[in-house]
Amino acid sequence: MFRWYAICICSLELLLTTYVFCYHFQLDDPLTQLEEDLKWIDIFDFHWKLGIDGLSIGPILLTGFITTLATLAAWPVTRNSRLFYFLMLAMYSGQIGLFSSRDLLLFFMLWELELIPVYLLLSMWGGKKRLYSATKFILYTAGGSIFLLIGVLGMGLYGPNEPTLDFSKLTNQSYPVALEIILYFGFLIAYAVKSPIIPLHTWLPDTHGEAHYSTCMLLAGILLKMGAYGLIRINMELLPHAHSIFSPWNEL
Repeated sequence: MFRWYAICICSLELLLTTYVFCYHFQLDDPLTQLEEDLKWIDIFDFHWKLGIDGLSIGPILLTGFITTLATLAAWPVTRNSRLFYFLMLAMYSGQIGLFSSRDLLLFFMLWELELIPVYLLLSMWGGKKRLYSATKFILYTAGGSIFLLIGVLGMGLYGPNEPTLDFSKLTNQSYPVALEIILYFGFLIAYAVKSPIIPLHTWLPDTHGEAHYSTCMLLAGILLKMGAYGLIRINMELLPHAHSIFSPWNEL
């Protein structure tokens, strides 16, 4: 029952996102579409803000496709299958939310949401060295997330006009060059761990070697793409001056 439920949810989600892409998403519109904006926490002016554009629609469709295949590949799993498929669907929710997030703090929360399901999937359904690989994964990614949190707080609290975490407002925000470079490097470290980029890549061979093959599909197909997506969405869009300084194509 749990297997069929998970497969039906993943298939339905994939069909809905495909339908939205084909019939409701305007390819010639560069602005954010299908937005959802709800006030969540009054104290910090925190919004549950989602939306998709040309950059996020591709990863969302990829997430639906690969998660559906990974759920089918996990069909032989019978030990504690209810928890296994719950964790896979939790990863699915976090990934869809991250790729459609339009609020910086919400982006960070969904970024962190991925750690718990991956750690449990590794430590409970992995190979002989599953605890070692799961611990190494959580230490690396949690360490990188500290730099991401510092960058989020730095961008959110600093502002000539008013503190904000809204992507659309942060796009028009200007920072001192020194601060922008520091924020850029902080985000870059977090993305380098998640992508992963040398020398912060040593968790990857252990994780893929010990994880169940359905978990490997989610890691290689979706989780690693989150780092590249964050690099484009935040570093290139919100910190353009620092990116132009360190871009290898800047001199061409």
